This record gives sequence, C-alpha cells and structure tokens, in this order.
Amino acid sequence: MTTTLEIPETVGVLGGGRMGAGIAHAFCIAGAAVVVVERDVDAAEAARQRVLDALGKSVQRGTTSEDLETLAARVSVSVDYSAFEACGLVVEAVPEDVELKAAALTAVEERLAPSAWLATNTSSLSVSALAEKLMRPERFCGLHFFNPVPASTLIEVVLVHQTSAELAAAARGWVELLGKTPVVVKDAPGFASSRLGVAIALEAMRMVEEGVASAEDIDTAMVLGYKHPVGPLRTTDLVGLDVRLGIAEYLESTLGERFAPPQLLRNKVARGELGRKSGKGFFDWTE
Repeated sequence: MTTTLEIPETVGVLGGGRMGAGIAHAFCIAGAAVVVVERDVDAAEAARQRVLDALGKSVQRGTTSEDLETLAARVSVSVDYSAFEACGLVVEAVPEDVELKAAALTAVEERLAPSAWLATNTSSLSVSALAEKLMRPERFCGLHFFNPVPASTLIEVVLVHQTSAELAAAARGWVELLGKTPVVVKDAPGFASSRLGVAIALEAMRMVEEGVASAEDIDTAMVLGYKHPVGPLRTTDLVGLDVRLGIAEYLESTLGERFAPPQLLRNKVARGELGRKSGKGFFDWTE
C-alpha cells in the first residue's frame, strides 16, 4: 500500500525573524496551520506581522489561490513552547549559535509528541552535534532555507547518521510540496551552499580591501560574467554581515584559515554596518 506524503497539518517555527517568518509563510501557503514562538509578546506580534505581510504579497502576486483572511486564520503566535504540542513538525530558526540552538531544540523536543519531527534551519553549524543533544535524534534533520524564503527555490536537506530513512524521504517530499527543490547533503561544515557562498563572498571582500575594484563592480562582474542573480557582496548585505562573520569564524575553526574573515568584515560589523537591516553594509540601504 502506497502512502501519500503530506505536509504536517500543523507546523511550528521557533523564531519569527526574517528567516522564521519566511519559513512560516512557506508552510502556510502550502496549506499548513503555522504557529510561531518568540521570546516575548512584542517579538511575537512583530513575527505575526512579518508573516502576514509576506502572505499579503503572495495574494497580490497571485501565487496563491486563497485570500488573505483564509491564510491569516492559519497563523498563530505564542511565547510559550507548549504551543508546539500540536505540531507534527517544528523548524528551529534562532540565531547561529550552537549553544543557543542546542538549548532551544532540547526545550522544543520536550514539548513534542513522540511522533513529531524536528528540524534546524542552521546554515553552517554541525547538525550532528545538535542531534547528540536530543532524545530522538532519528526524528531530526537540517532544513536549510534560503533568504528570502518566498523567492528562493532551494532548500538543503541535511542528514546525519541518526536520521531515519522515513524522515529522509519525508523531508525531501516536504520541500517539493513547498514548491522548492531539495538538495540532499551530509552533515559537513557549511554544507554545500554556505561553504561555497561564503568562500566567494570572503574573496570578494578581500578584493574590496585590496582596492582591486569597488563592491558594485565586483558584484556586476559576477552577475554578468557568471550569471549570479545577485552579487556576493549584495548577498552578504541581505544575509547580514554579522551572520556572515559568524559563519566564516565557524568555518575557519573547522576547515582552516582559508575561511579567515577579512579585517574589513570585522571592522564593518564592529561599526554596526550589518547590511540591509542596519541601513548600511557594502551598499547603502537607507533609501
């Protein structure tokens, strides 16, 4: 007997920032009820608004046949992990800090039914190390979404040796039901996308640092010469320079000095030039 794969009826997202809201949007558009848990009431309401704004844009663009009222009715927010108790899947989307993620995942798992699935949206950290902290590591994997989630068509499915065959198949299926393409990778520092993307971005930063060319011209070279939709430095601004710095430091510690962050990146982060979210990074976003 063949079982038809479906997205879990209720999907939870821990963390309602840009990434978490995007993940919630993706599952809601695909038909799931979504619950986003944040650290406090203000953050939870801000997360709700991010999700509703994204859903509204999908309605305006005609990428969903449902109206905003119907979609919004499937979105809820909370400050209590107990809100995850009804979820068939929870995706963790808190900042890239291994101790923070480990603590968050173990707290979420305590609230989940034994039959529920759990995933991390880490872009570079060891999924295996996180799995070791869990009671049911066979029900855990990485689902690395890309920013901005609504526009991105790729999700990395990161498998560890404990991941069950059932989850490996289900995760690929969920990605396809979200209208995206799964790329399956084994757990390794930076996986496939972050490792390559950060390597290119760091070299682009060194070129700016050395005065080889401007940030704008370097990005134009990659867009026109290599058909990248967005250049590596503008992508860094979108991701966040602080996020890129954290990933680079982690890759340097695991893969060696070729991932050492340029001083230019460190200086920008120290000055608060974090990219689009702060208004300035390698480009000016104030307009």
